[in-house]
Order: sequence, then C-alpha cells, then structure tokens
Amino acid sequence: MHKLLEENVNMTVLVSIGEHPLSKRPRRAEQDARALEIGLNSPDANLQVMHAGTANNAQTHTVLKDYLGMGLPEIKVLTVPQETDSLAALTSSFTDSSPDIILAGMRAENGESSGMLPYLLSEKLGMAVVPSITEILSVDKKAGFAELLQALPRGQRRKVSVKLPFVATVDMAAAAPRQSAFGAAMRGKITVVDAIATDTTTTNDEPPQWKTTPAQPRPKRLKIVKAKTAADRFKAATAKAQGGGGKVIYNNQEAAEAIFKMLKEEKVL
Repeated sequence: MHKLLEENVNMTVLVSIGEHPLSKRPRRAEQDARALEIGLNSPDANLQVMHAGTANNAQTHTVLKDYLGMGLPEIKVLTVPQETDSLAALTSSFTDSSPDIILAGMRAENGESSGMLPYLLSEKLGMAVVPSITEILSVDKKAGFAELLQALPRGQRRKVSVKLPFVATVDMAAAAPRQSAFGAAMRGKITVVDAIATDTTTTNDEPPQWKTTPAQPRPKRLKIVKAKTAADRFKAATAKAQGGGGKVIYNNQEAAEAIFKMLKEEKVL
C-alpha cells in the first residue's frame, strides 16, 4: 500500500510508443504502462504524463489514446522531430518545472532500445537514478526521502531509500497495467507542446545508415545428461567410460574435419 503523505508530490511518467514483438504493430509499451500504473496508484501525487515525439501521426495518436484509456485526463506531447534526440527537449522541459519523481520504462520497444535515456536524463538534471523498481512504498516530501521496492534476480525484492528528486525505471515485475477503457480514452485529451529549440549537436544531419536483417537462429546446444540425485551422481562418477568408435587424430586438418562432421551430425551447425 502506498503511503504518500499530505504534501503533494509532483510525479511525471514518460511514455513511449511500443511495438508488438510478433506483429510489429504499435502499442503501449509494457514497461511504460507499468510505470503509469504506479503513478495512478499514488492518489496523493500530482501526476503528469508526457511523451516526446512526433504529434501529427495517426499511429502515435492511437497509442496515446490507449494510455488515456487507463484513466488519464491528459497527456502532454513534446513535439520532437524524428531525427532529433528527445533528451534535450525533456531536459529543457524539466529544467523549468522539475518534478519530484520521474518514472519511465527500462528501455524502449523499438528504435535503439539502449535504455540510456533515464540515466542521461538524471545526469542532465542532477538527480539520482534507481533502476528496476516495482513499487513506491512511501514518500516524505518534508524530509526529502522516498522508499522504493526494487526487483532483484530470482524474484527477490529489496527496499531502498532515495533522496528526492529522483528518476526511476520500472521493471516488468511491477504490477500489470489496467486495461484501457474506450470511454476514458475518448474523454482524455492530448495536449501538444512545442519543444524548446535544441542545438545542432543533438540533431542528426543524416539518418543512421543501419541495416536491419532477420535474426539468425541460435546454435543448438549439445545434449548433456545431468544427474539430479545423489545416486545418479555417484553412478556417473564410478561408471566405466564406454569406448566408442573414436580414434586419435594427430593431423590438424583431419581433426578439424572430424569436429566439423560431428557438429553437423549433432545439428549444431
């Protein structure tokens, strides 16, 4: 249960346009939707949702409506050209009115998907960054601290204390986002805000000359029988090695050909 105190906490959730892994259709990003769910479950917070990207796009408009359908009255869109880094626009926007908490997914579902935006944004704003959170436990704005629940490997959780303001990335272990309601999506509005002009260092003069190719199948692993019980381990340790049809090869060329033949038979290659 969230325990936000009486002081109003300014919270901003950054949302992006996701991509379905199979159909490649635009959708709300899973991690960003979980970050928004955390914001919606903090009733005492002044919640603001922001998207940096192109505004005059039908697919973008549809996905943002899905976010609005979660129960938002408004989403602010910072107009950023396609070949312009959104970091400068977000930094300029937050410099004027810095929020106490900035939530975002760990990485985008399309594009570079490097996951560096929250870290670079925290560096520009001089905020701490907390990765892989699942919940905001409490916020004491008067004391200037917040308690978060952080996801660890193998399903473990850790309570951490961080000084306000801070940037946090939300893990897939966070609570699943609520469904998008059509009525709420129609009632919500998308407000377009012109981003402050950025310098030329953040703009790509030429589009990246990247080549996209289908991913190659991963190599097949050789079958290795693993002993599960102590008896099986003892049997494997004391069993006499069975001699097969192997032979000792001293010639490097013949040895390479034998290894290649074996890998082909095992369908590793």
